[in-house]
Amino acid sequence: MIHRLAAAVIVIVSGTLLHGCSTTPTTAPSRPPPGVPQPGPAVAPIPTVQYEKVRWSNLPGWRADDVKQAWPAFLSSCRALRFRAEWSVPCTAAQTARASSAQDVRDFFERHFEPYSVQKETGTLREDTGLVTGYYEPLLMGARTPSAKFGTPLYSLPQDLLVVDLTSLYPELKGMRLRGRLEGNRVVPYYSREEIEASPTIVRGKEIVWVDSALDAFLLQVQGSGRVRLPNGETIRLQYAEQNGHPYRSIGRYLIDRGELTTAQATMPGIREWLAANPTRLQEVLNANPSVVFFQEEKLDDPGVGPKGAQGVPLTAERSIAVDPSSIPLGAPVFLDATFPASDRPLQRLVVAQDTGGAIRGAVRADYFWGSGSAAGELAGRMRQTGRMWLLWPKGAPLPRS
Repeated sequence: MIHRLAAAVIVIVSGTLLHGCSTTPTTAPSRPPPGVPQPGPAVAPIPTVQYEKVRWSNLPGWRADDVKQAWPAFLSSCRALRFRAEWSVPCTAAQTARASSAQDVRDFFERHFEPYSVQKETGTLREDTGLVTGYYEPLLMGARTPSAKFGTPLYSLPQDLLVVDLTSLYPELKGMRLRGRLEGNRVVPYYSREEIEASPTIVRGKEIVWVDSALDAFLLQVQGSGRVRLPNGETIRLQYAEQNGHPYRSIGRYLIDRGELTTAQATMPGIREWLAANPTRLQEVLNANPSVVFFQEEKLDDPGVGPKGAQGVPLTAERSIAVDPSSIPLGAPVFLDATFPASDRPLQRLVVAQDTGGAIRGAVRADYFWGSGSAAGELAGRMRQTGRMWLLWPKGAPLPRS
């Protein structure tokens, strides 16, 4: 089995399944691994992240933000980071720091951190603005057994899904994971959404719950976690476990490309309205995103605590963001300058990078966590703003990948 998998991994690295990677590096490997041809001169430059040190006064809204609201999120991240060399000093100091006011917290960060403008460099072009979207933890209605009302399943991790971390084989591919399944002596891509929908026996027996809306089930997968209320009144949490390895594709973009919606109409409310008017095309639209997320069930002991992000700590509403960890290290505080959904009202906040997402790629890219429930969902569904980001990095510590 080990030899079969090792041989298959070589095929994967050679490009057979490269599109199934969950994370791609922001810089090219220093040398290609065996079997991977070097790119020719026609290959476009690969964007890289750059950090430019600035003054605190360069951060718009830094002195006006109630940064104390981000303090619990920062402390949560510190509990996970405190044993790393670069985080030892600030995270140790945070345990006894005075944080009774926003000014106390501001003083702490100015004493222990330095701000760096996050920029994307492609060839000779450097940009400090990027896309800021929103996400939330939805609440669905469901049941443990299927019925006419509850007919859409949400699945746990299939036993035949292989997850391969390439770092141990090729250090140049740090952060890249491939997913697939065995077919004889070969590893092939795992089943897509369309294939699973066409042949549900593929994952039969892995159903956790059945919910009452195929669209809401799909959106829960996009969000990465959510709550499901059962008929007996119990509410459970479904937490991200794994993904099938296929790339995330936006159904809003699918409808735009086919002339069904304009860019302005392709918000979540607009997509819902279009699907309600075209119910026979629901599965076609959902299948445009081949990515499928699998879950694990968790008890919801405290409804006030957010779901765990990729860092393994609970997310804090309006103070946690999802990032591309190859550009922004998980756990790092970030100052965000964007605007509220569908408006030009400034949204300038201290946040903490505590999560990742399949669609969150690139240096200046963030997904802003709005919290749980319908109100958070309304804000998240409308958020597609232009923003800037500043990485707050411990004083004296080497910058990421420097």
